[in-house]
Amino acid sequence: MDRDAKRLIILRPYQIHAIESIREASKIGKSGFVWHTTGSGKTLTSYKATRNLLMDIPSLDKTIFLIDRKDLDTQTSSAFQAYANNDVIAVDKTDNVNDLKKKLKSGDRKVIVTTIQKMQILVTKRLQEDTPEYNKIKNLRIAFVVDECHRAVTPKTKRELERFFGRSLWFGFTGTPRFAENPYAQMGDLPRTTEELYGKCLHKYTIQNAIKDNAVLGFQVEHNGPKNMEDETDPSLYDNETHMLRVLDIILNKSYQKFGLQNGKGQTYEAILTTSSIQLAQKYYELLSKVKNGETDLEIDERMKQVLPDYPKFAITYSVTENEEGSHVNQEKMQKSLNDYNEMFGTKFDLSQIQSYNENLNKRLARKDKKYKSRNRQLDLVIVVDRLLTGFDAPCLSTIFIDRQPMGPHDLIQAFSRTNRIFDPNKAYGQIVTFQAPVLFKECVDNAVKLYSAGSTEVALLAEWDKVEPAFKRALSALKAVAETPDEETDMSLKELKVFAKAFQTFDRLFAQIKSFTQYDESMLEDYGITEEEYEDYVGHYQNAMTKIKLAEPDDTQTPPEAEETVDTDYELMAYSSTKIDYEYIINLIQNIVTPDEDAEAVTPEERQKQIDEVKQYIEEMRKDNPKVAAIMTTLVNEIEQDENKYKGQSIMNIVENMKHDCINQVVTDFCVTWYASKDDVMYAALHYRNGEIPNESVIKSTINYTRYKESQEKALPKFKYYSQCMAELRKILDEEIKPLITVS
Repeated sequence: MDRDAKRLIILRPYQIHAIESIREASKIGKSGFVWHTTGSGKTLTSYKATRNLLMDIPSLDKTIFLIDRKDLDTQTSSAFQAYANNDVIAVDKTDNVNDLKKKLKSGDRKVIVTTIQKMQILVTKRLQEDTPEYNKIKNLRIAFVVDECHRAVTPKTKRELERFFGRSLWFGFTGTPRFAENPYAQMGDLPRTTEELYGKCLHKYTIQNAIKDNAVLGFQVEHNGPKNMEDETDPSLYDNETHMLRVLDIILNKSYQKFGLQNGKGQTYEAILTTSSIQLAQKYYELLSKVKNGETDLEIDERMKQVLPDYPKFAITYSVTENEEGSHVNQEKMQKSLNDYNEMFGTKFDLSQIQSYNENLNKRLARKDKKYKSRNRQLDLVIVVDRLLTGFDAPCLSTIFIDRQPMGPHDLIQAFSRTNRIFDPNKAYGQIVTFQAPVLFKECVDNAVKLYSAGSTEVALLAEWDKVEPAFKRALSALKAVAETPDEETDMSLKELKVFAKAFQTFDRLFAQIKSFTQYDESMLEDYGITEEEYEDYVGHYQNAMTKIKLAEPDDTQTPPEAEETVDTDYELMAYSSTKIDYEYIINLIQNIVTPDEDAEAVTPEERQKQIDEVKQYIEEMRKDNPKVAAIMTTLVNEIEQDENKYKGQSIMNIVENMKHDCINQVVTDFCVTWYASKDDVMYAALHYRNGEIPNESVIKSTINYTRYKESQEKALPKFKYYSQCMAELRKILDEEIKPLITVS
């Protein structure tokens, strides 16, 4: 049970096969490793494998899940604990080395989660040879399960631990094993590959497998470094403001689709910018601050700010170990970035709380807590060196911008895999943009993807611009051949509608893809022979076509399909930008103010006011499109502002729907009083009014009471005028007063 998301987690078949393979190996005393691509649920698999070892193998005294110290500020440790909350097996985390020693000496059979560093210190420094506790711990029959085993335990450390725990079994989990092509550095006779270190690969699930199973997305890679350079690796090409401003221009102004701005506020994506050093990361942070404050020639495109007026919201983060390089870190700069973060989010972190700051930033980026669905708690961009590039899971993270030289194959795939978690229908792939050594980078990426997806790049890497653009042009020509103009859809037969819908889906998918490239600019549309307005017109007619197709589908599913176009009736438009403030999004924000999650932190009065002000701002934006619903929401929010307990524990959606219904009821009542109409009949018309058609017009005419109307008026309308004016007035109130309350979305 995932308590946070309030849902059941079901293991996929490949996870079960991996757990079974570890069980079988452990029964015959064999070690080994599991290669499951990053993003495929490795932490859950390793948890179940670890607790099963303890349950299935009576001869085992303990199972120990080992993580690296730098993973303590990622999600592995807390995820492990969360799974255990609903399990019969207890999990113990170790707070310090003495705590670890005590847990190893105890007779209970629990899973222990600890760091490789604590285990190493215990074995080498804290146990005195030939003492009873030394002998007791040394003779334990232990199964070690190692997370991120390609890097967590070095060959040297593993040898030390194996020599101490002579009766141990070792099972590694990794998304990026070390092979002969990318081995550990040579150190005497120490193992150099994951297989040499742990034993045979017990189960394999590659990127290709995961993409085919829809467990993760593929990657779209763009190489934007300077072309035709004599030496692509020359640092002077990149460590200068001109290059950095060019990078920021692409990130800020040419990544509309990458940040998911087409989704609207609160539902955008986020990105990481990685550099080669803390100094460069700090330089980027300072330069980005200047750009946002209008202190450089680079300006942020108004198109971006129309959707997110506070764009970009950014931060910088280092891992705990990176921070230890004190000489490399300007304390003043670090404090400045903490101050900015504190001001942005109402936190109070200082230099002594870097780890707490990093944990807070992790949660904010992951957006798994309900409170981070609100725009005022979100980030757009985080600048890092190596932190967050492994083991970090944030499905709403869509893009990694890489301004550094290519990393090793395992590090590249790890970094790429931060972006390819499935999130929403508009997120079709993880996106990678590199800014250095384009020729070298392309070669390194191709080699890394081949290495980790069974020798091919075909499934994992999407086509680049020079392949996608021609395909887009062909799709546009095909669409125009079917419907030269959007309104041709109106007169099409069912068969023609299906051809049109299929052609439009293909076009829309490719249009979304070219929009996601940084090379794309809206001015190109003129050359292609289409405008955004024309595309939106096609969208309207495509939606009409889909309604007709769905209505015409036969009920009898046994009927064999005709030899005609098969249309994906579940297809969601990918290139269509709907940045209007979403009704449900505002409802959720209000609900969160009224009834926060049980485990949410206490909110200060200032923070509560900030949340209310944010909702008011969104309601004002909604007012442009729907003043009726905006007025209802304004009334509601004003009441909540005055009395925080008024609607506590109640459903805001139900309250707003009831307020809308009350408004509709009042409008209908007033109309019926004026025209002496039947309230039931007019209410039916109100709730079923579509496309300017009053569904029961003849019924209303037959039940309105002209006699009573005439008696109540000094100057009554003649009967024929009475009927026509009554229906004209009804149509007017349906369009102006009632339709906005019913069709809001």
